[in-house]
Amino acid sequence: MDILPLQDISPDAVVIWRWGFFSLNATILFTWVIMGVLTLISMVVTRNLSTGIEISRWQNLLEFMVTGIRNQIREVCQREDDYRYLPFVGTLFLFILVSNVLAIIPGYVPPTGSLSTTMALALCVLVAVPLYGIVDQGLRGYIKHYLEPTVFMLPFHIMGELSRTLALAIRLFGNIMSEAKIVAILLAVTPLFFPVIMHVLGLLTGIIQAYIFAILAMVYIASATRAQSERRQPTTDQNSEEKEQPHNHQQKGEK
Repeated sequence: MDILPLQDISPDAVVIWRWGFFSLNATILFTWVIMGVLTLISMVVTRNLSTGIEISRWQNLLEFMVTGIRNQIREVCQREDDYRYLPFVGTLFLFILVSNVLAIIPGYVPPTGSLSTTMALALCVLVAVPLYGIVDQGLRGYIKHYLEPTVFMLPFHIMGELSRTLALAIRLFGNIMSEAKIVAILLAVTPLFFPVIMHVLGLLTGIIQAYIFAILAMVYIASATRAQSERRQPTTDQNSEEKEQPHNHQQKGEK
């Protein structure tokens, strides 16, 4: 049975417990549940890691997931130090994935169906993008790309950062919320068989949304760190040409 009434859009409206000014809603409760599940799984999986030939099924699954996430990150960022982005992007993906997959449990409401949760995740991306950019190219180098090709582009760059953050939050919220409402409506007006199919499709949608969110976050981070690399490359090529020119003149003089 779903604890979220059909007329309520967000699990923020479902108050589980209230004491004075403090209230615990479904979004906060199930967010804690997800964090507990991820913590418990990580403790079980990493308890007996082995470097030998024979490894456990849990470690095999862990290595499969980590390798898959790293490969996706490497394809996006086109860098050898892709491990730098694995903790952040991997955490985003696993949190959203578990949040959406647990929707098959009766009475559970995914926190990603709340705009407050998706906005918090998008704000994490908004903060991470300049942090990775500053670490990669320095504060002056990162701020400089906001002023290119002219200082008048600064407001448009800032608006772009804010708009894509809002788009991240609304895209995830809209897809998860609409899927939950569609299933609830079908349960009210149709037999059980059709809503079961919608639940399966909802799981597929949840997995895809977790993948899209993580990939977009990596794309934004890669664009912030790649800008400086692209600026360095012409400079390096120019310096190499300048070094080769005296050498070529010297060889001509010897001839």
